[in-house]
Amino acid sequence: MTVVSNVVDDTIVASVEVDAPPDEVFRAISSPEICEWWGSDDHYRVTNWVGDVRPGGAWTCEAKNANGTDVSVVRGEFITVDPPHLLVHTWCPSWENFAATTVRYDIVPTTRGSRVNVTHTGFTEAAASSGHANGWVRVLGWLREHFPAAVE
Repeated sequence: MTVVSNVVDDTIVASVEVDAPPDEVFRAISSPEICEWWGSDDHYRVTNWVGDVRPGGAWTCEAKNANGTDVSVVRGEFITVDPPHLLVHTWCPSWENFAATTVRYDIVPTTRGSRVNVTHTGFTEAAASSGHANGWVRVLGWLREHFPAAVE
């Protein structure tokens, strides 16, 4: 299965199919379980995630780069929480001076599990949206790997 990511204007649209039902995917993107899958040894790894998963609730995470010397922070606020099919939150990364954008996860059941559609909007610079588009390809690949295919 491939991960697709496109940038149109200030919007990134990315999609992946995973071998897990929507409730498991929703938990993986909205709980400390993120620390188990978001990252890799050659890029960075999320090391801490805390969130109050309700509309208006805050969330924050930290990540360390591959050599462990640099720590980045991303924080935001949950806008829409409708488990297990929809999660929308702001995304405010330290490397962009906490400028806010919005991430929407639509989780659609499929015959083998779920399709996760990510829409990331609100970029003011083309370089930021392009960099995040490449990032979503990696992130959704890590999410897919978090749910290995069942042996048939």
